[in-house]
Order: sequence, then structure tokens, then C-alpha cells
Amino acid sequence: MTAETKDDYGLMDARVLTGTAECADVIVIGGGSAGLSAAIAAREAGAEVLVLERGSGLSGTTTLAGGMLYLGGGTPVQKANGFEDTPQAMLDYLMANTPEPDEEKLRLYCDESADHFAWLQAQDVPFTDGYYAPKHHTPPGTNCLSWSGNEKAWPISENAAPAPRGHKVAHDTEGGALLIQTLGKKAESLGIRFLYDANVTNLIADDAGVVVGVRFTVFAEEHLASAARGVVLAAGAFSMNKEMVADLCPSLARFGIHRQGNPNGDGAGIRMGIAAGGRAIHMEKAFVTAPFYPPESLIKAIFVNKDGERFINEDCYHARTMDAAVSQPDGVVYLICDETTFGRPELQMQKLIDAWETIEEMERALGLPTGKLQATIERYNGFAETGEDADFHKHADWLAPIATAPFAAFQCSVGESYYVGFTLGGLDVSVDAEVLRENGEPIPGLYAAGACASNIAQDGAGYSSGTCIGEATFFGRRGGRHAAGRD
Repeated sequence: MTAETKDDYGLMDARVLTGTAECADVIVIGGGSAGLSAAIAAREAGAEVLVLERGSGLSGTTTLAGGMLYLGGGTPVQKANGFEDTPQAMLDYLMANTPEPDEEKLRLYCDESADHFAWLQAQDVPFTDGYYAPKHHTPPGTNCLSWSGNEKAWPISENAAPAPRGHKVAHDTEGGALLIQTLGKKAESLGIRFLYDANVTNLIADDAGVVVGVRFTVFAEEHLASAARGVVLAAGAFSMNKEMVADLCPSLARFGIHRQGNPNGDGAGIRMGIAAGGRAIHMEKAFVTAPFYPPESLIKAIFVNKDGERFINEDCYHARTMDAAVSQPDGVVYLICDETTFGRPELQMQKLIDAWETIEEMERALGLPTGKLQATIERYNGFAETGEDADFHKHADWLAPIATAPFAAFQCSVGESYYVGFTLGGLDVSVDAEVLRENGEPIPGLYAAGACASNIAQDGAGYSSGTCIGEATFFGRRGGRHAAGRD
């Protein structure tokens, strides 16, 4: 361990802390939903807490989000709206939806989900008992409960009893900023200290490898701070680091996919964790989407690739659908509808190409193989008549024939329509947010939560709205509480 690597996120020797002025029991790096949850939980456990926030005020990617949290297992809002949900049903869903599920971690999240919702309410985070039934990328208004994932879609529906688990913070539009404001006020009321414009560049460890402090700068001035019990990394994803994305997450680096996140989401927390001996996992995975509904009528349309073939059941959550879309040959995808199912996507991320009087004319105009789109639609219309999609098992509620002229096509190809995405990989952590080494052993005094850790959200195909904020607040809490309990 040396001090010479201070400018490249390298680990520094504890001897640099001699005579340092700043100190706390627990230091939290980042003031987003994970960091604030960690700070509050550590303070509730009796620790003196210092939050170092790189921005000039409370920020984090959550401020850009709709404020949805994926929670269930029998929350009061679920019960108020007559939905029966159990931790086991929620676990079945997450196990079926996660590429490499950590059952212990998922079971804990499901078993304590309703209690976590109660904890958020205790921090004054506002929720209503309202329920929004239509499929939507972000339910409008202050209604709390909605279907925010693949609960009703095949094949997930065959493995888990469906229930709505999206819990939105009560706000007319986007609730993420309100969540941060509310947790920030609670943290300040508890006496948690905040330093803004604090750019943390290094962790500090003693000879035994225990993380005992941090180095940070405020503009050009260098500072050191010691942590008696632990440091929590909650510095966000690496979505905004063009070089890291190109090297580690090429699916997000593709032309036409716009990286979404806080400007400070450059992977600093992940790099510091690796420098301390931690390992990063799922770094190649990303959430990529281009919501095409509402209107709900477009769910009754079909997606086809450059061969004129369907490739997904269109009633999936939009991230699952679009994850499949960007994987099609050459990224070429069209959304096909007729006069009865036509509607313009609310977010206008897909452009209307044109409309035609016959499918044959559309096929020629799009340059699809002769007869392929006609055959695809004829087969699909047969499924609509019988109410059973033999190819992709789209639910009967969303099956409708594409039979009434004019017929329209929307451009959904990568590079031609507007896709957004963010990284999902991060530091490997325990159920208590301890950063883990390659051998699975925790690094003493070091924790990570939120987008710089990898927990539940692992890829776009299995994503459900609210997963990131749900796991950020949940495991942030656990990390803060565990750090506060260290001697």
C-alpha cells in the first residue's frame, strides 16, 4: 500500500492519517438513495456519520428516476388493493427473472420487503394506497402500486404467482427527486454531517487491510478523513465513463444507445473498491430500453426483425422486449400495427415510418424478404382468433388480429430510434453490503451499495422497474447498520 497512487484511485497507507482533522465512525461516499439509507441506518445504530457528496448538493441517479421501488411480500398497499402476495411468491419471481440469482440475498430481500417499506415510511417518504392498473413506463399521478415488471408475462408467469410490486413515491410526475429530498431532510435531522463538492479519490487501509479512511478533494484542496468503523461506497454506476463502458460493457457503447445517469457516475466507487481488493461482477451487463407503451394498444401490435419474424411476446415489460430487440440481427426491428391498434408512443422514442394499404406493400417498402411478413402476420392472426399464441405465449388479453388497413410500421432499430441505458455491474457484496474479495472473504471496514454494487438487477431482460432503488435503499440500510456495529 502506497500513497503514490492517490490520483488513480489506488489504496493509500493508513500512516497518511496522522493528525487528520476529519473523523467519523462511518463515512458514506455518495448522497443518493443508497448513501442516504446507509447514513440513516448507521446513525440509527448510534454511529457518528459523515457523508461525502461529490455534487454541490444531494444528487445521485435516483433524482432522475420516477421514484419506483420494487417491493412486495404483502405490503400494506398491496393488501389495501386486494392483492395477495407472499415473500415466497416474490422470491419465485426474482429467482426466475435473474440470470445468476443469489438465493440467500434474494430471500432476505423478499422476506424483509414489507418491513423495508415500513422503514421508508418511517423516514417520512410519502406513499398513497392508490393503484394504477394500466401498463405504463412510469405511472402518472400519485398512485403507488402498479405492475412494473414481467409478472404476468411468459415464461416468468409459469414460475411465480403474479402480483403488482411497483411502489412509487407519491409525486405527480417523477418521485425520485422527492425520495432524495425526503431522506436528506431526515438525515440532517438526525445530526448526520454532509460535506459537498467532496470528490473522494482514495480509500485508506492499515497494514491488516482494514479500510480506515478516505482521501478527498474539495475543489483543489486535499483532505483526509478517518473512519473508526467503516466506509460505505455509494458513488453510483459507471454509465457516464465512456472508456469504462467501451472496455467493459460494449452493449451499452453501441451507437444510438444514450447513456443515462448522473454526470458523476464514472465508476469511481467501483475502482476504489477494486483497488482495495474487491472484485467486480456482471460488468458487461446493462439495462437498455425504449418504452413503446403507452398507449396500451401498441402491446397488441407485433415486433419483427429484418427477416420479418417475431422474436418476443410483446406483453413483456418494455426492458425485456427491447433487450431482445437490440439483440436482433443488425439491430433491425420494426413494430407493426393496423388501424385498430395504432397509436403514437407517448415518449416518442420510435418514429412512424409510414402506413400502407396492404401488408405486401409494407413488406416491400421495409425491404423484408418476400412473403415473410405476410406469413408472420397470417400466423399471428390465427393465434388471435384462437386466443393462444403458440410461438411466444403472449397473453390472450393482448392478442388482436392485424387485419384492418391501413397498416403502419414504427422504426425500432438500434441507431434509428432513441434507446437509453445504464450499467448494472458493480462490486460483489455480501447480504450486509460488505465488499468481497475474489475468495469470497469480506474486506474489513468496506461496504458498497446502490449502483456501484451488484445485487439483484443483473440484466435488462430480467429487470423490473424499481429494482435499482429498491435494492439501493435496502442494502444501503444493511451496510450502514453493519458498519455501525463494527468495533
